[in-house]
Amino acid sequence: MTIRPATSADIPVLLDLIKYVVPLMQATGNFQWNEHYPNESVFRDDIAKQQLWVAIIDKQLAGVAALTEDQEPEYAQAGMDLSERAIVTHRLAVNPDFRGQGVAAALLQQAEQLALDRGINYLRVDTNSENQATQQLFPKLGYQYAGEITLGFRPGLRFLAYEKKLKSERAKDC
Repeated sequence: MTIRPATSADIPVLLDLIKYVVPLMQATGNFQWNEHYPNESVFRDDIAKQQLWVAIIDKQLAGVAALTEDQEPEYAQAGMDLSERAIVTHRLAVNPDFRGQGVAAALLQQAEQLALDRGINYLRVDTNSENQATQQLFPKLGYQYAGEITLGFRPGLRFLAYEKKLKSERAKDC
């Protein structure tokens, strides 16, 4: 598996992945995404900001994640200190054909590497309350459940916020 920054050439395959994944999500009661989000404009913006990463297996798109420093203000509802910089995982999706192959874990590991490279001590992520897979995955990777939040741009849905504190070299030296 290769993790690399996404390029504009990846957009058609990314959009196909979303068309494939959204109905599967909704069939389980997870309405975090729909036919309008995420979309081409969102992915183009992520690529322009160099914050979209893809996982490739056998020359096929296996997964995607936006790894940003953009924290939702609602994270404060879960007691997160928004004055602390964090790498936040958004738009995490795995092609169902590659489930069980560590794709999401590899993308989250890329988030951790970015944090370490930038001297950032926190990783944060949220997920729809109906997404059982991520609720099992995040704790396995060292994320702690921080609390339930609502997101203003997704009214009526409940989200669970998670955080992982990294051990910084600076902290060890103090």
